[in-house]
Formats: sequence, C-alpha cells, structure tokens
Amino acid sequence: MRICWIGTGVMGAPMVGHLLDAGHECTVCTRTREKAEALIARGARWAGTPAEAAEGAEFAGVMVGMPSDVEQVVLGAGGIMERLGSGALLSDFTTSSPELAVRIAAFAEGRGVSALDSPVSGGDVGARNAALSIMVGGDSAAFERALPVYRLLGKTVELQGPAGAGQHTKMVNQILICGTMAGVCEALLYARKSGLDPEQVLKNVGGGAAASWALENMAPRIIKDDFEPGFYVEHFVKDMEIALAESARMGIDLPALKLVHSLYVELRDGLGMGRKGTQALVKVLEKL
Repeated sequence: MRICWIGTGVMGAPMVGHLLDAGHECTVCTRTREKAEALIARGARWAGTPAEAAEGAEFAGVMVGMPSDVEQVVLGAGGIMERLGSGALLSDFTTSSPELAVRIAAFAEGRGVSALDSPVSGGDVGARNAALSIMVGGDSAAFERALPVYRLLGKTVELQGPAGAGQHTKMVNQILICGTMAGVCEALLYARKSGLDPEQVLKNVGGGAAASWALENMAPRIIKDDFEPGFYVEHFVKDMEIALAESARMGIDLPALKLVHSLYVELRDGLGMGRKGTQALVKVLEKL
C-alpha cells in the first residue's frame, strides 16, 4: 500500500519501520526531518507537510503528541484531509479526545474517507516488538480494511464500537496504568527503605498476584535509575486530563485518578521531568 505517516517519535518511528519491512511504500512527515532520517535511509520518502504526504496515499497514519496536534495535522491548513483521496483510510494512533475522533470521522465521511480512532498501548517496547494493543473506534468495514496494517503493528487488535470508542477504551487503559504505576513506584520505594534488594524482591512478587506489565517492564528501569521515555510524562498527564474531563462529563468521580494526576503534574511542573518516562514518578514519591 501507499502509506502516509505523520509523526516519527519514540512510538511512530518503529511503527513505520515495521511497515517498511513489510514492503509498504511510506511517505513520512514530522516536525523535524532529523527524526525521520533513519527511516528515509531505509526507503521512506520525506514530505514537507501532512498534505504533501497524503497525496495519493491509500492509508494515512497519525502518531503525534496532543489532541491539538491531531487537529492541526488532520483538519488544519496543510493537513492530511486537504489531499487524502476518496476511498482512503485514515487511522489516528494518537491518544486523543473521543470528541475529536467523532468530529474527524464526520469530516472524513464527507470527503469519502473512512476514519478510525486507533490509540495504542504498549509503549516503546510494544512499538519496537510489533506487540502493541490497538483499540479501534469506527466503521466495521473500514476496520476490516485496516486490519492488514494493524496486524503488522500489534498483537491485540479489537474494534470497540463507533467513532470515539477507541479513545474511550484507551482512557480505560490509562486509568488502569496510572494506578498500577503509582503502586509499582511506591512498592519499590518501600523495598529500598526497608533494606531489601529490589531486584531480588521482583523475583518473588513478579511471579505472583502482583504481576503486571508495569512491574515487568518499568520496575527494572526504576531500579537502574533509567528514566528515559518509553512514554512521556507530559503525554501521560494529557491522557489523564482527557479521562478526568470525560468522567466529569459522564457524572462519575475517580478519586484515585485525581490523586495520581496531581503527582504527575508535580513531576512535570515541580521537578521539570515532563520529557522523561512515566516511571520517573518515583522521584516525586522520594520527596514526599
């Protein structure tokens, strides 16, 4: 397929790599060309704007940071929808707002384009290993057409419902992760302060009821003081704020989410670690 891809960061770059490996023709666009140089060296084409990248594409993928970025690269001046042709598929892999997903789907339908909201979970590890969980909202026929691409990127791919359902499912995912990550950081802090060897502790608790993806993948990084991003703190704060806004709109209160959100805001603003990985939450707990 001729694929247009916007965003080649920590997650987007390895995802495009899998598409190139499968023989797809990929045209990429990102804020700074330097981030795409390795992909260009592997055969990807470069485009100066999202609209340029979308010219002649059969499938357009978006993996950027914020909902405002999604709106700009899809609907804004020089955006994908200016040149994406009728019959094409648009899939937004960014974690964004359900409302924006619904709006993009309606706009795309008016242009003869099928739009899917398809946020992912699995972080940098999942992206590199093509083992992401992909949560999809949109039309079932469009979902079936997109499956060959999704299966190159993830192990778990599910259609959750109409436009916006993929983003709502990602909010469920993020609510689960925020509590789990706080628990992992608190547990390791406790282990260290009580004089235990954290690595030895993991051998026991990692094989019992406390086992989790965060414990397996993030705890070793925390023990090594490795706070480089698999997923940025600032993006996680954004996700939690979407979840809080949606829960308020639905009339439900999520006090644990509010607490963890406040800790991550302190990590981002008080400690200036917004561009570090989510496992850096332990640095806030160490200061309490």
